[in-house]
Amino acid sequence: MDFIQFPEIKESRRDNFIEFFFEDIESHPIDEKSLQHWIEEVVSFEKKILGDINIIFCSDSFLHKINLEYLNHDTLTDIITFQYSPDEVAGELYISLPRVFENSVLHNTTEENELHRVIIHGILHLCGYLDKTPDLQSKMRAKEDWALTLLP
Repeated sequence: MDFIQFPEIKESRRDNFIEFFFEDIESHPIDEKSLQHWIEEVVSFEKKILGDINIIFCSDSFLHKINLEYLNHDTLTDIITFQYSPDEVAGELYISLPRVFENSVLHNTTEENELHRVIIHGILHLCGYLDKTPDLQSKMRAKEDWALTLLP
């Protein structure tokens, strides 16, 4: 019996480790490629391994249900982050666009700037940063500010 020798397949880098979805809400224009590149850059600076990240934009009610079901918190929030693995930056970011846009008014910033801050906040959680105490919150905010300077 003859065997066919297949050519060696070289491993290639995937283009989409980071994917964006809209759940229970109208689509909103975002520059996916720019955000992907930015997140990859931040993860690289943190000397972490980038895994799969799903960013799911949703409504307040959708995120509130997740908050109740998985965290037992009966509150509205702008983001919930679920980490897949402690060994790489991988997980899901659920982001309430209405909450982000409302917070942009409260923080006197643009919707886009607030959305970027919330996205990188979730990414920093996946990198291992916490924000449970005032000191940790201050460190997280400083890291967010630094990451925002990397945006094109």
